[in-house]
Amino acid sequence: MCTTMLALVRKAWGGQLMTRLTTMEGRCPCSKQSKRAASQGKYKIVMVRHGESEWNQKNLFCGWFDAKLSEKGQMEACAAGAALKEAKLEFDVAHTSLLSRAQHTLLAALRVAGHRQIPICRTWRLNERHYGGLTGLNKAETAKKYGEEKVQIWRRSFDTPPPPMEEGHEYYACIIEDPRYEGHLEPAEFPKTESLKLTIDRTLPYWNEVIVPQIKEGQRILVSAHGNSLRGVVKHLECISDEDIMGLNLPTGIPFVYELDENLKPLDTLKFLGDHEMVKKAVESVANQGKVK
Repeated sequence: MCTTMLALVRKAWGGQLMTRLTTMEGRCPCSKQSKRAASQGKYKIVMVRHGESEWNQKNLFCGWFDAKLSEKGQMEACAAGAALKEAKLEFDVAHTSLLSRAQHTLLAALRVAGHRQIPICRTWRLNERHYGGLTGLNKAETAKKYGEEKVQIWRRSFDTPPPPMEEGHEYYACIIEDPRYEGHLEPAEFPKTESLKLTIDRTLPYWNEVIVPQIKEGQRILVSAHGNSLRGVVKHLECISDEDIMGLNLPTGIPFVYELDENLKPLDTLKFLGDHEMVKKAVESVANQGKVK
């Protein structure tokens, strides 16, 4: 798949223009950096949300269900690798979640980038937000049933989680009994639902205790994870307010870069490795998922 799509990928990523996502308000005063050249950053970190999954394609709430990449998602993972190669980015270590869609995106991107083998750290703390009882439901149909406003609160509010996943839920057993969590989580420790706040609460310890020390050691890091676990990191780095983080939508399969100063403060907001119009359309697509169709 990756080899045959490279020609299309290069066209789609024409120029590898570094683009801004949006001008965000709510950043703390310490984050008002001048627009310095990227080369002035002491550290650099690259992150990417996994390519489209089969459940993304069907517009279903996915969360901790282990959906695989769709055909489009495989192409996006290859495109991410082409973007990394075009930008001449090298890495010493990678971090990803325990879910296949993030891991497969990472492996495909590294392969297409022609990257040497590097250590890959896998952790449940980078998993997607647990959508509780919404897992497996169609987002648009759920919006039609409960109203767009209610679904938007479940999807994008900072501290209001969806209804919990109970034992009788269709996907409860396949998540709780998944052998990939052995040695990582005890059954009693599994979340039954998560808000963005709860997702951040379990993601940031890994960022602070594992990734930050590696950055300070000069390690060049690539993170392949999920929309909400990455939103938590972005919120933390840019000091985005609880209210404003609700408006941040990260598209699938498009790497973004942070240049950081000696205190690990961003020199600027995140920059995508991609054509501006393509990034804009991808962001709009994510934002529209929870609307009635």
